Amino acid sequence: MWNQNQHQNQQRPGPGGELSPPRAALIWLFMILGMFLLVAYSNVLTGSSRSAPLSYSRFREVVRDGKVARVVVTDSRIVGEWRPDARPADKPKIFVVTRPVGDVEGSLMEFLATYHVDAEAKQPSQLLNLLSFVAVLVISLLVVGMVMRRANPAERAMAFGKSRARQYVERDVKTTFDDVAGIDEPKAELLEIVDYLRAPERFRRLGGRIPRGVLLVGAPGTGKTLLAKAVAGEAQVPFFSMSGSDFVELFVGVGASRVRDLFRQAEQQSPCIVFIDELDALGKARGASLVGGGHDEREQTLNQLLVEMDGFDSSVNIILMAATNRPEILDPALLRPGRFDRQVFIPPPDIHGREQILAVHVAKIILAPEVDLHRVAARTPGFVGADLENVVNEAALLAARRNRDAVQFEDFDEAIDRVSIGLERKSQVMSEQEKQGTAYHEAGHAIAALFTPHADPVHKVSIIPRGLTGGVTVFTRDEERHFHTASHLRAALVTALGGRAAEEVVFGEVTTGTYDDIRKVTRLARAMVTEYGMSDELGPLNYESGVRPDAFGFATPAGSGQLSDETAQRVDAEVRRIVDTAYDQARATLREHREQLEHLAQRLLEVETVDREELYALVGLTDGAPAPR
Repeated sequence: MWNQNQHQNQQRPGPGGELSPPRAALIWLFMILGMFLLVAYSNVLTGSSRSAPLSYSRFREVVRDGKVARVVVTDSRIVGEWRPDARPADKPKIFVVTRPVGDVEGSLMEFLATYHVDAEAKQPSQLLNLLSFVAVLVISLLVVGMVMRRANPAERAMAFGKSRARQYVERDVKTTFDDVAGIDEPKAELLEIVDYLRAPERFRRLGGRIPRGVLLVGAPGTGKTLLAKAVAGEAQVPFFSMSGSDFVELFVGVGASRVRDLFRQAEQQSPCIVFIDELDALGKARGASLVGGGHDEREQTLNQLLVEMDGFDSSVNIILMAATNRPEILDPALLRPGRFDRQVFIPPPDIHGREQILAVHVAKIILAPEVDLHRVAARTPGFVGADLENVVNEAALLAARRNRDAVQFEDFDEAIDRVSIGLERKSQVMSEQEKQGTAYHEAGHAIAALFTPHADPVHKVSIIPRGLTGGVTVFTRDEERHFHTASHLRAALVTALGGRAAEEVVFGEVTTGTYDDIRKVTRLARAMVTEYGMSDELGPLNYESGVRPDAFGFATPAGSGQLSDETAQRVDAEVRRIVDTAYDQARATLREHREQLEHLAQRLLEVETVDREELYALVGLTDGAPAPR
């Protein structure tokens, strides 16, 4: 469901006519190359590349000593050549002397003639002077022009106001609905948008109006952006992509200008799709902030977006799509009919959807024939498309690390644990006492689940530290479960408390390793009482007093003021009763099956990991059979 193919954008000049980075780098390269050639040409003409400097007084001295064979005299320097028998061993054949100010050429030539030195007067090269002047002038103009361009406030302001949307033309968008799996209902909903972009006259002939805005709502990683690209790829229209945070800048008015520029570009490319990712960064509900003042720039940007959506020309085929995972904080004006009047919810995929998503991603790897994708999908409840893509990639890397010819189920099993729990920490040194305590703790979870009706089946038990945990008991479901009964939740409480109960039954005391189990148990028991109405004592009423964000994004107690002191005490007492009942059942189950508990714990101390088949054989149960009542 998640496509890794990314396509490059077309090269265009930067906002406000700025030079793109490659073009600016090319200009600087030519400037440096020109200066280098100029210096090299000058050195060739003057011979300075293979000469050594000599002072004027030393020059007159060596002339008197007869060590100079010949010289060339110009206005500013003297280039001389040593006699072969008089050249110093550490000096080159040619030397250069700078003529002092006031040195008369006639007297110098007479001086050289006196000591029989072959002298030649030479005028400077006019070509060299011309090249030097032109090169300095061109380089200076280029440098000044680039500095002025970057320093011009007007051009910089215009650049701020330009849209930063990434544009993909028809040939760039290769994503289609074939790349989207596991979300059949949202795909069917968006097929109407594709049909409209392909043949708008078929919808207009009866007076109908296609939704102008489509809001994709779903958890992160469910494939909202991929689905928007697939719509553009199926319809074969240009696709403008921009994040909500790209509109908001430090300077007031910049965001509104970018919105206007984005829609002007879209009108020129009609029919097309404009996609705004993370719309909640831009479209939060307007109103006074509780911490003093509103965000004027964000509100102006939102107002401009509302105006542009109202100003859609019915003859211009522009579909505005947006994605968010927080629809509850969006401004109501965005969601009214005529703007984002259609919302498409993208839920996490079920077991069949996950299997379809895995089938899309495993097409890119070499898969062993015996791998059952349905079994892999059953191991990943709650995973979204991005998670499944990561699982397939991790499995391929693990198989490569193990020098296998194809990816096997064991690689997927390990990859799922890596993604959901964390990496193994085999290097962590545990004392024998800690290792033994961990073995009995994890065995307690497994035995409590195996002998408690309605509990989830155990897939694997391990005492290898992974992530932040010292050990792990992995559960799996043979079928997808969308709703939970009270029996299922009570069994989950017993299973979660099995580790603590095992420590108490075996060692007579508990450890701090049960803190996460206790936190989960307390949260679940309180939800059963206050949210799910699963308490006979308090009845089917909602006593929720958690914290949820309001329309402005601030945390607000959801049930503040609803519970009296007496009711709060009754809630606490009922939560305590439910937890105590589950804990008593867990202890009773482990005492009854103490022998199986010992066998499993000792096996874990030997091999560290016990899979499902071995686990059922150890405790004397048939895999798939219901737990004894």
